[in-house]
Amino acid sequence: MKTTAISTSPLLLLFLFHFSSPITAIRKDIGLQSIIPTCKTTVQGRYHLTDDNGFVCSALSVDSMSRCCPQSREKFSCHGCNVLSQCCNSYEYCVSCCLNPALTSKEQVLKMKISKPVTARTYENVFDYCAARCRHSSESVVHENAYLSDFHHCFSLPSNSSGTNVTLTEARLNGINVVVGRQGESCSSVCKLRGQSCVPNKLVVLNNCDIIQRYMSCKGSCLASVGTDQPAEVVYDAPKDLNPGSCLYTETESVLSCDGSHQHTKRLCPCA
Repeated sequence: MKTTAISTSPLLLLFLFHFSSPITAIRKDIGLQSIIPTCKTTVQGRYHLTDDNGFVCSALSVDSMSRCCPQSREKFSCHGCNVLSQCCNSYEYCVSCCLNPALTSKEQVLKMKISKPVTARTYENVFDYCAARCRHSSESVVHENAYLSDFHHCFSLPSNSSGTNVTLTEARLNGINVVVGRQGESCSSVCKLRGQSCVPNKLVVLNNCDIIQRYMSCKGSCLASVGTDQPAEVVYDAPKDLNPGSCLYTETESVLSCDGSHQHTKRLCPCA
């Protein structure tokens, strides 16, 4: 029996291809991909970091996609912190503790200037404030080259911020001897007589009526003034135009000096 081979001409193949129904496929994954939230983190720690959710973790445990710490850890941890003074011995735990809404007022933080010039911008969020504030500052240094204590990462509001709690302000004087000088003495002399030195950056902390009145009688009067001898109390035998018995503070903190003195005042001095 003879087998006949059927050959398909090229024209027939072209005809079939042209008029055949197009092949279609339906995608089932046309929805938007889920967006993974990302965290801001502290970056300077060798072993640990803190994310903006308030968690502290080792650098190796951070999620590679989200940059967030595992949420199985303690949130807003104050490990190694003195909650009263709001100072910690670790930068990362300082930031974590600072992020606790019960300890840091978001309303106050977002109104604060990052630096002193009037044109300075404000903090965009609490994390940026905590990350900046917990770094070493002049307020945690004595003699400009040594830490006042191991707890030198502090997140309390600066002393010139409105609403600063007096108890917390006093806590920032830990390790400082607050001494009332004699009439006409500078703080440099007052502290030297005690075998100590005046701590210039703590004058700002003392420059507060509520604090001054805890150490001086003030006759119930605390007045704004200008002078390098402040904070101070006017002696009782001073001329009447100087308001004898009143306490003085300055609104121009840049003039405060350990060497300032006045013949009619007694200074309030920070010694260490």
